[in-house]
This record gives sequence, structure tokens and C-alpha cells, in this order.
Amino acid sequence: MRATRPARNRTSLAHQIRYALRHPERVPAHARRVARDALLRLRYRDHIAYYRAVMASDAARSAEAAVGHNPSREAWTRIGRMQFDYLVGHGLRPHHRMLDIGCGNLRAGRLFIDYLDTGHYYGIDISPHILLAAQDTLVADKLQPKLPHLTLADDLTFAFLPEAHFDVVHAHSVFSHSPLPVIEECFAHVGRILAPGGFFDFTFDRTEGEEHQVLHEDFYYRTRTLTDLAARHGLAARFMDDWERLPHRQSKMRLTAAPDRARTVGS
Repeated sequence: MRATRPARNRTSLAHQIRYALRHPERVPAHARRVARDALLRLRYRDHIAYYRAVMASDAARSAEAAVGHNPSREAWTRIGRMQFDYLVGHGLRPHHRMLDIGCGNLRAGRLFIDYLDTGHYYGIDISPHILLAAQDTLVADKLQPKLPHLTLADDLTFAFLPEAHFDVVHAHSVFSHSPLPVIEECFAHVGRILAPGGFFDFTFDRTEGEEHQVLHEDFYYRTRTLTDLAARHGLAARFMDDWERLPHRQSKMRLTAAPDRARTVGS
């Protein structure tokens, strides 16, 4: 598989001209996003509130389109399976407790729910529209007996969750839509809820050049920025090279808590 490439600066004029020339059919949709961004930024100063409104707008078209902007059910299914296979390959076991940040409409969550012991899956999301779509997924896949927890969240402090509870915390395509203060809030609090030996996997849009954002929806970070931020909150960061070989545009990082928490996830 082709390795993930660091993103170029998508805000540069040269990039925008090249993109428009290569994909003229996408220009009208981009123009609509620009107009939406301008309107929503006037209404919402807080990023969580802003992005909740973005999700509501996208979900009005399609729940699948709102989660990862995938144009087809096939892509929705494939990317969910890729997330699931990766974590199982890295030691996720049925008895583990998992927190899925930005669970969406259970693109991967439906697989985790089916695999994990009853009640061991916790999904949180900022969008009530997407969580309603998640309930539809539960019904369609007949997963009600697994009693998953699906909760609306307004921040990433995890204040309502117990200490040292989760063996695996997972955030796919969350930080690619998050400014640095939101990511730091998560890093400041995720260590408290990680079980001894647990880990936190997240994807992000990687750049080796200037860090930037596009329309307050897509954020691009250098790996060093995130590893340094994690270290400031007592977390060790590891860049997941094996994820780079998979067919996905984002990169993945793993954070672990203090080394004196001895129990391993694979035990």
C-alpha cells in the first residue's frame, strides 16, 4: 500500500488554483462550504458549537457523508473495518473497555460493539444528529443486547467518566477537525481515565510544513507539535508507522500513560 503523505498547505493560493484546475466539478461545493463557514463563524465563537453546527448541516444530507465525508456506503464500511482490524491486531480483546471519541454513526463502532463484552463500549460525540443515526445503526445491526453507551459530549474533559477505566481510547478523524486547544484539553484529561497499561490511539492530518487550517473544519499539524503537547501532560507518544501503509490519508499516533501503571492491554 502507498504510505500516507504529509499534506501540503491547502490555504496557499497556488494549491487552490491547482486544485480548482484539476477538479473543476468540486468548485461549487467548496464555494458552498466557504459560505457556510462564514455564516457559522458569525453565529458560533466556540469551536465545539461551531463544529456541531457543521455536523448538523452535513447530517441533513446523509449520516454517512457527515462521518468522514465518504460518498458511498462501501467506503463507510471499508474504513470502519480498517479501524477495527487495526485495533484488534494491536491487542484489543473482548474483555477490554473502550472509549470511542467521536463515535459518529458507528462506522467502526458497530464492529467494536459486536466484538466487545456487553456494556464495554462507550461512544461519545458532540452531535445529537449523529448519535440518533448511531441508534439507527444499532437497530439495523441488531446490537441492542450488547448495551453500548452512547453519550452526547460538550468537551473532552471526560469529567463524567470513572478514573482508570478504559483499556483503549480511540479517536478517528477527530483531531483532524480540532484546533490545538481542543486537543490539549483531551491530552490534559485522558490520562486520568486510562486503565494501567491502556493506550489512546488517534488519527490526525499531518504536515511537515506550516501548520494550518481550512475553513475551521480541517486542521493540519506537525508530528512534533503533538508529541511535545502530549509530553507536557505526562503522556508518551509513538508515531504508528504500520498505519501509514494502510489506504488512509491521515496518520496515527498512540499515547500511553505513566510507565508505573504496569498492567498491559494484552494481558
